[in-house]
Amino acid sequence: MSILQPLRLYPLLMSSLAVALALGGAAQAADSPEVAAARAAIARMGVPAQRVDLSIRPAAHPTYRVRIRHGAIAASGSSPIALVHGVAQALEAKGKLHLSWEGRRAAPLSRADNFDSGEVSSPFDLRAYLNTCTYGYTTPWWDWARWSSEIDWMAAHGVDTPLAMEGQEYVWRALWREEGMDEAAIGQSLSAAPFLPWQRMGNIAGYRAPLSPGWIEKKHQLQIRILGRMRSLGMKPVLPAFAGYVPEAFAKAHPKARIYTMRSWEGFPPTYWLDPSDPLFARLAKRFIEIYNATYGAGDYYLADAFNEMVPPIAEDGSDAANAQYGDAIANTAAANTQAEKVAALPPAVRDARLAAYGEKLYHSITAAAPKATWVMQGWLFGADKAFWTPDAVRAFLSKVPDEKMLVLDIGNDRYPGIWQQTQAFYGKQWVYGYVHNYGGSNPAYGDLGFYKTDMAAALIHPGKGHMAGFGLFPEGLHSNSIVYAYAYDLAWGPKRDLGEWLKTYTAARYGSTSPALVAAWQGAIAGAYQTRYWTPRWWNQMAGAYLFFKRPSLSGADYPAAPGDPAALRRGIEAMLAAAPAHPSALFAKDIVDLTRHYASMRLDDQLKAALAAYKAGDVAGGDKARAQISDLARKIDTLAANQQETLASWVKDARAYGDTPQEKADYATQAKAIVTIWGGTGHLSDYASRAWSGLYADYYLPRWQMMLEDARAAALAHRPLDEAAAIARIRAWEEQWVANGKDYAHAAPTDPVRAAAQMLKELP
Repeated sequence: MSILQPLRLYPLLMSSLAVALALGGAAQAADSPEVAAARAAIARMGVPAQRVDLSIRPAAHPTYRVRIRHGAIAASGSSPIALVHGVAQALEAKGKLHLSWEGRRAAPLSRADNFDSGEVSSPFDLRAYLNTCTYGYTTPWWDWARWSSEIDWMAAHGVDTPLAMEGQEYVWRALWREEGMDEAAIGQSLSAAPFLPWQRMGNIAGYRAPLSPGWIEKKHQLQIRILGRMRSLGMKPVLPAFAGYVPEAFAKAHPKARIYTMRSWEGFPPTYWLDPSDPLFARLAKRFIEIYNATYGAGDYYLADAFNEMVPPIAEDGSDAANAQYGDAIANTAAANTQAEKVAALPPAVRDARLAAYGEKLYHSITAAAPKATWVMQGWLFGADKAFWTPDAVRAFLSKVPDEKMLVLDIGNDRYPGIWQQTQAFYGKQWVYGYVHNYGGSNPAYGDLGFYKTDMAAALIHPGKGHMAGFGLFPEGLHSNSIVYAYAYDLAWGPKRDLGEWLKTYTAARYGSTSPALVAAWQGAIAGAYQTRYWTPRWWNQMAGAYLFFKRPSLSGADYPAAPGDPAALRRGIEAMLAAAPAHPSALFAKDIVDLTRHYASMRLDDQLKAALAAYKAGDVAGGDKARAQISDLARKIDTLAANQQETLASWVKDARAYGDTPQEKADYATQAKAIVTIWGGTGHLSDYASRAWSGLYADYYLPRWQMMLEDARAAALAHRPLDEAAAIARIRAWEEQWVANGKDYAHAAPTDPVRAAAQMLKELP
């Protein structure tokens, strides 16, 4: 069982297509492997493979042409991905096919269907996808059926350079076995499944250990199939490399090695980083890739993120004490200023030489085992730790790596724009331009469709773009705001249609029918929700959470700012969508209406919370009680409505349990699954970072927390005394820990008529 239901295959009627091909005859008797892979992917989308004529032709850039004549399809393209994407685009243009995380819709072509895409080329040689964190926030419990659907989704959207991070713990275990570590020590060094991305990037180690050997083996077998499918389609997956982090047991066993104790990230115990100048580094890095390649096959791109939110230990003597000085956490502006002062105090020549040596040795550690490989790194750190990563520091770090052998994924242009401009397009290196969009899997309705179009176009014509090699979306979590991903990846191929025209095609394909009124309604909803490039409230007053209701309760919530976007415009857009709904709304239309309504209702819920907190603080018990009752009522109604959606707390926990093979594994996985979307871990500010607008969490987690806080606030108001907020929060934290470990199963029943339920909720809201 996958983490979610696989992308649902709606009743496919394409088999009724009996029109003889007019543009190339029957499929070739013996396809090339590349064409065969494209044909198989198209068949999985619901198109009778034998009815499609496919050919691959060399081209300088990614390109395709698709023609439909009397219902028969002929496609030519530069790669299997170009073919699959081209056919998917052509069928979507005819309103016959739509693929999304929420489901699929397919309909038959008819003899009257004709179409010619013309020659379509992408200005981006690479279209990248996924984030290292996606493998913790979304995919821990995915099986092959779910991954197969996701790879088809990638192909249909023209993605050819995805991060492929599954299965690497099998290699880590083999490496540490060779280094003499016993099974117990290895197991204790590996974090629980949902937290592995941060283990891989050196932020944590052994959190909620040990990692189950059964999970390691399942992901090992899964990665073999994932890479086989990706490579058959001509994708060039980005594979993991050794970035220098070693287990504590290994560090203790090598006391003379240059192994630094890194800073404590978000309150977790420190990790251990092996200096690339130490001979051990080159040996371990080479051996890791040798084992990886022997297990899964060699690749073209290898990812090594050595300093994800971790400041490099650039002190001249490399001592732990000096490293601690330069490894201070950048938690606020004052700390950032202090850090900048410390870095400024270090002689620039010393800093630059050390950073250049790090970069050079990291690169050579990859090519020692894969001579033709390109080193890939995410450029997130350059925006997140600006106090350290000045343009000069970036220049030094990249300076000794051949330009054509490095690829920087500039993932944060929606939150940290302009890094590529400040660094002269990463000083000649190849780089991919893109956006994170989704943080932690939190799922408010947001994105900025207009920004993507204008920003992407401006980057393409910028005289200083350097060696911009591609475009990508790098979400930390999936399964929200599908329209963002559909639109952005369409922009990566063009042609650049007006948004209204694009919506006409999108709605017809997604819902099975459209109208000018429905397109106009969607434009209204976009004006209300999809002109926000970054959801700023998700990180407020050192508290994470997509909405105030999702944040750990605090009296400061009374001052919570207004949400981004235009709620009034969003409401008008939803009302217009309801008025323009097809006579028989499809499941995908229902999901869109529910999600937009849920989002609007959650913002209204935040308003009620602010009112209750303010009333109790002012001693207005009656006013606080009224708002408190409204909060409880609305939260439960949202919880019921959200049960219609693709993900729920029940599905997440159920899929985690199903991934286990023993009672202990099942219990552990369920607890880990609940922890990652709620308390997270550490003593820092990660609680609710991955907050989800899910049925089950509204009523069973978020609401009880706020009820405890409001009860204490009410008691304080009645007693005419200040609230002991520290005691209230301590009680809530203890409850959270108990909730995560309570072993409860969940079941959520979707509304019988979700569109009607959404309309009723909207009527009841201000």
